[in-house]
Amino acid sequence: MIEFSAPLAFLLLPLPLLVWWLVPAHREQIRALRVPFFSRVVDAIGEKAASGAVVLPRNLFQWLIGALVWVLLVTALARPERMGEPVTLQNPARDVILAVDISGSMDERDFAAADGQKMQRLAGVKQVIADFLKGREGERMALIVFGTQAFVQAPLTTDLDTLLDLLNHTDVGMAGPHTALGDAIGLSIRQFESSDVKQRLLILLSDGSDTASRMSPINAAQIAKQRDVNIITIGVGDPEGEGENKLDDATLKAIAEATGGSFYFAGDQATLAEVYARIDELAPKLVDAETYRPRLSLAAWPLGAALILGLLMLLLRALLSRQKPQEATAA
Repeated sequence: MIEFSAPLAFLLLPLPLLVWWLVPAHREQIRALRVPFFSRVVDAIGEKAASGAVVLPRNLFQWLIGALVWVLLVTALARPERMGEPVTLQNPARDVILAVDISGSMDERDFAAADGQKMQRLAGVKQVIADFLKGREGERMALIVFGTQAFVQAPLTTDLDTLLDLLNHTDVGMAGPHTALGDAIGLSIRQFESSDVKQRLLILLSDGSDTASRMSPINAAQIAKQRDVNIITIGVGDPEGEGENKLDDATLKAIAEATGGSFYFAGDQATLAEVYARIDELAPKLVDAETYRPRLSLAAWPLGAALILGLLMLLLRALLSRQKPQEATAA
């Protein structure tokens, strides 16, 4: 499909006719030789003397070529463009960070799969997160893993396939055996600082109590609130456990409440899947979509055609002017 960006340029098409009708012929002053017997010379050759400019005659072919060149020039001024198929660009309207606990306690095999069999906690979490990520296409996400220390496994990106691959290559204990909830929140806040998106969501998943943070989880949550970061916490451990393996659901609830978020407990894979589905309902995917149609300028084609026709016309005229003196000499 071809469209013109400046169709008003076609109003210039009758301009040469208006100039021809309204503007007098060009008069050029040149030096002349005064001949006293000019009238007798004119009578001798049978011509009639008259004042005014001499307008060179043009044949029909020259008129047609001139008109065609003018039409092509005006068409180029109208800026013809070929319209491509609509292209939709999706820009994330929110950034999401997944902070996953990979401390030593995540190696416990007490996490119930969908079929009721017991499996490793981290393995069960990975399967549910994989399904969660499949529904987040077009949204920008990051992955932070934490144990004794917190690490950025994947920065904010829309390449969720790579993020999932990095999660699958994450094993228990890679970040140390202990749990640093506060450090994970602090690292997430630093990741959000590089984002211009106003809506920021942190999903924090842990199965233990904070034992290794340099910053209190509650203080980190208060800072997150100041930075407009909403935190949703998910507990997957055993509230009746002992020591570091005991799920500190009170702290996770306090973290969520400090930022206006929510706390969920997921004791098995089915419940965790329901938690993520509920998160989708409470915080649905936000994407700003922009649609445009690519434009390819075609103005060079009529402009080039006009140039070629004009050059051919000048060349043809030059050849004809060289042949006329030769014919006159032969005569």
